[in-house]
Amino acid sequence: MKNKKQLFVVLAAFIFPVIISAALFYYAPSFFRSNTVNYGELVKPIITVKKGDIIFKEDSVFNPKKLWTIAYVTNQCDDYCLDVLKDMKTIHVLTNDNVKRIQRLLLIDERVIEKNKDDKLLIAKLDNNVKKKLEKFPNNSLFLIDPLGNIMLRYNSNNIDIKLVVKDLKRLLRYSRIG
Repeated sequence: MKNKKQLFVVLAAFIFPVIISAALFYYAPSFFRSNTVNYGELVKPIITVKKGDIIFKEDSVFNPKKLWTIAYVTNQCDDYCLDVLKDMKTIHVLTNDNVKRIQRLLLIDERVIEKNKDDKLLIAKLDNNVKKKLEKFPNNSLFLIDPLGNIMLRYNSNNIDIKLVVKDLKRLLRYSRIG
C-alpha cells in the first residue's frame, strides 16, 4: 500500500504540471501571449515575402533568404520618411558585430528619392499581393523580416524607440542559426 501511494505521488508530481500548463495554454491563451519579451507587435498571420514579391528598378543584392531585413513601408518619402531612414541606419549600426547579417530596405510606391545618399539602402516596390496583406497595418510602418522571408515584427514609426528595436534585433540574432 505504501509503494502505491509513493508511486501515485511521483506520477502526480510529473503529470499534474503538464495538465495544468495544457489547460492554461488552451483555455487561457492570453496568459502566455501577454508575457512576451519582444517590444514590436508580432505579425499574425505570418506574411511571407519571396524575392519576386519585391520589385526593384535595377538589379539588386536583396535576398530575403540570407539576411535579416529592416523594411520601412510607405507611400511617399518626405522629410518624415528621411528621419525614419536615419533611424534605420542607426539601428543597423547599433547591432555591432551583426551588422553584416542585416540589410535595410525601403518599400515605397514612389520610385525616385533624390535626397537619399545612402548606397547601402535598398529601394523597391511591393507586389500587389503582399501590399494587400500589409494594408491591415498603418502606413509608415517599420517591419522586421527574417532570413526565411517571414515578416515577423512591426513597429510604429511615429514613436519608434531605437533602443527597443535594437534589443529585439540583438535577441533574434543571438538565437538565430540562420542569416
